[in-house]
Amino acid sequence: MTIHVDIQRAAQITGPADTLVQSWVESALRGRREIAEMTIRLVDETESAELNQTYRHKQGPTNVLSFPFDVPPGVPMDLLGDLVICAAVVEREAVEQHKHHEAHWAHMVVHGTLHLLGYDHIEAQEAEVMEALEISILTSMGFANPYEEETEKQ
Repeated sequence: MTIHVDIQRAAQITGPADTLVQSWVESALRGRREIAEMTIRLVDETESAELNQTYRHKQGPTNVLSFPFDVPPGVPMDLLGDLVICAAVVEREAVEQHKHHEAHWAHMVVHGTLHLLGYDHIEAQEAEVMEALEISILTSMGFANPYEEETEKQ
């Protein structure tokens, strides 16, 4: 497996160690892609809100935005695309949802990576497939089911 993840951090943005992020991406891609390249940019709320408005026409920051690369037909390329993760939103959600910070970060990285592979959750059937895959990947890494935790705490 050859997975290259370019991790960029906007000024003064912290978050999980690059080695952890790399391992979460590899877990999401295991059995799905043997060779891949992607960028993950950790940003503040201002940058996230600007991108969310520009590309999704939604106001405010969001936890993760995915920008899949549309490979032209017949062009061999391993580039999956880019993820933009808002560190402040992920940290706030972890507290609000009573989740371990590392587990929630892993979930956001796995969730975004699956979006880059073409998975979605707009339709109920798609959501079931994507959530089951997320749960499988996260539990294989030793994390709890993120959807079960969320419903138990409400």
